[in-house]
Amino acid sequence: MSELLLELFSEEIPARMQKRAGEDLVRLVSDALKEAGVEGKNARAYATPRRLTLVVEGLPERTPDVKEERKGPKVGAPQQAIDGFLRAAGLASIDEAKVQEDKKGAFYLAVTERQGRATAELIAEIVPGVIRAFPWPKSMRWGSGTLRWVRPLHSILCLLGGKVVPFEVDGIKSGDTTRGHRFMAPGAFAVKDFADYEMKLTEAKVVLDAGKRAHFIHAGAKALAEAEGLTLVEDEALLHEVAGLVEWPVPLIGRIDDEFMSVPQEVLTSTMRANQKYFALHDAGGKLAPRFIVVANLEAEDGGKAIVNGNERVLRARFADARFLWDQDRKQTLTSRLPKLNEVIYHAKLGNLHDRAIHLGRRAQALAAYVPSIDPDRARIAATLSKADLVSQMVYEFPELQGLMGAYYARNDRLGEDIACAIAEHYSPLGPSDNVPSSPLGKIVALVDKLNALAGFWYIEELPTGSKDPFALRRSALGVIRIVLEGSLRIPLRKYLKDEISSLQILGVGLDSWVAKAKLTAAQKFDRASVESDPADIDVFGFIADDLLSFFADRLKVYLRDRGARHDLVDAVFALEGQDDLVLIVKRVEALSEFLSTEDGANLLAGYKRATNILRIEEKKDGASYDAAPDAALFAQDEEKALAAAIAAATGRAKEAVAQEDFAAAMSALATLRAPVDAFFDKVTVNADDAKVRANRLKLLAQIRAALHEVADFSKVEG
Repeated sequence: MSELLLELFSEEIPARMQKRAGEDLVRLVSDALKEAGVEGKNARAYATPRRLTLVVEGLPERTPDVKEERKGPKVGAPQQAIDGFLRAAGLASIDEAKVQEDKKGAFYLAVTERQGRATAELIAEIVPGVIRAFPWPKSMRWGSGTLRWVRPLHSILCLLGGKVVPFEVDGIKSGDTTRGHRFMAPGAFAVKDFADYEMKLTEAKVVLDAGKRAHFIHAGAKALAEAEGLTLVEDEALLHEVAGLVEWPVPLIGRIDDEFMSVPQEVLTSTMRANQKYFALHDAGGKLAPRFIVVANLEAEDGGKAIVNGNERVLRARFADARFLWDQDRKQTLTSRLPKLNEVIYHAKLGNLHDRAIHLGRRAQALAAYVPSIDPDRARIAATLSKADLVSQMVYEFPELQGLMGAYYARNDRLGEDIACAIAEHYSPLGPSDNVPSSPLGKIVALVDKLNALAGFWYIEELPTGSKDPFALRRSALGVIRIVLEGSLRIPLRKYLKDEISSLQILGVGLDSWVAKAKLTAAQKFDRASVESDPADIDVFGFIADDLLSFFADRLKVYLRDRGARHDLVDAVFALEGQDDLVLIVKRVEALSEFLSTEDGANLLAGYKRATNILRIEEKKDGASYDAAPDAALFAQDEEKALAAAIAAATGRAKEAVAQEDFAAAMSALATLRAPVDAFFDKVTVNADDAKVRANRLKLLAQIRAALHEVADFSKVEG
């Protein structure tokens, strides 16, 4: 068995592309080998700024011999069928085929034997094809060649079992040599295998493994920080990016001039991170320290003093620019920036940001009515100003600081800490692991922003499809769910969404498509061919709100599933009319889940399904509904009377418990139905010979259905 070592040596590969490139190299080469009948072991890739390396162990010296059999037509088949078989099997004439027999008769069989070949020959064919077709996100041509690569490709090292696999790609011949660090060990050297390759690279000041480079950077940076009584600000994404920028990492510590420490620390850290790839440090109090970590790509003779000085000068200029923007921005209030939002288009069909900001203010004032602790006027101000920092110079330069800079400007305008926090938090949560807004006002502004986005894009039918969600509407819906549930906010979501959607009429967007969908849904509901009513008679805003609520139901299922809840129970609760209070829905789901886990719950569910199955069959057969109350005078057996009495009692207690939002008590009331339901099905024949008795018993079954539907639509429950 032999080892394949492949290195593609080039100019600097962008750090963001290295990991994916390594995965693609492993996949492309491994798949090509497997297709040829060769399978190696422990295939792995490594990447540094200037090289992409692949190692595959356990490759055989030769590919296996292959014998293929292709069954053909029957002997005596039409010539057309025989000709097709010959073409497919690669035979010159039918005489080259064998004749075999089975229970159906004699048939032709083509046997093809293909001799194995040297694995080195196979690799010499595979690698050039992989290089030419490599899926770089961006690539370039250079010189007079035709090859496209992410950056100019200089050399190819390819060894199998220690021997060079000869081939050529665009004038670049494969060999057994590579190069070390660009400055500290630029000379070429030959290698024998991967162990020799990795060892000699280390001697030539190249750490091949990106994970090791990241470890060296992290450990070195922490040590430098601790030496000065500081703490390294953990930043895994930046750590891996910097590891992709250097081959021989050398962390160094630099100083930030005290004059810049008055600039908001988020501005300073964003400048360091985005522009310079520096690591920030915190002091003992958790504030930004006037120090930074820069990672050099070489061991300097002066210990890195010149490198640190140069980076300090660059950072000084960056910070001077940031301080200028900060000083300039504070000369304007957030309120004075609002007119400039007229120049910023939110969406071609949804208008500009100024109109949206004014609308958000009005809607926040309305939403605050559902949260007694919130001053509606404060909510209006916070929401109206929440987007004003987007036209500041600082956010133009550092878009990732939107919201945060708005909070600083709000404090500068003396608007109050509650409004500043609300502006800072209103984009949250940005993902499933992000925190929801901590302040009550922040929750309101975040909800208004997300609900407006959802309603707006639903209104213009820019909906998520499959894996595509360009406006992050799934994230917005999940954010709403988390804010509402974690804050225990009692909001009638359907009413709010309907009001929000109806307020968008001012946009002048046609709703013909939604009207058509609403008509079709109404026709299906009433089992008609069509609904010809005037569009004004159709509650199109309510229809859109209901469609959006179903989207929330799907997101809620995902949210609760991650916490161990069953998706069908969410469907069962959402199916009840008027269920749009997310807090109550979750309470119902939790109570329903606990109830169904008991023996009474499981058996009552079985009885419910038996009753509804009978009802569905009989109502369809009779073309009638049996939802009317049964006639007690027609009860012929004690079990009917007992069930009717139990249903009446349980329904009353369940309704009372639901009204008090005590869903556990409602479930307990329903649990009392288990015994009379079981007794009814054991002793009573539903389809009695007497038509009146039969209809009465079907009405009793409908009463079982209605009783359970006081807490959930049990038809949606699986099992």
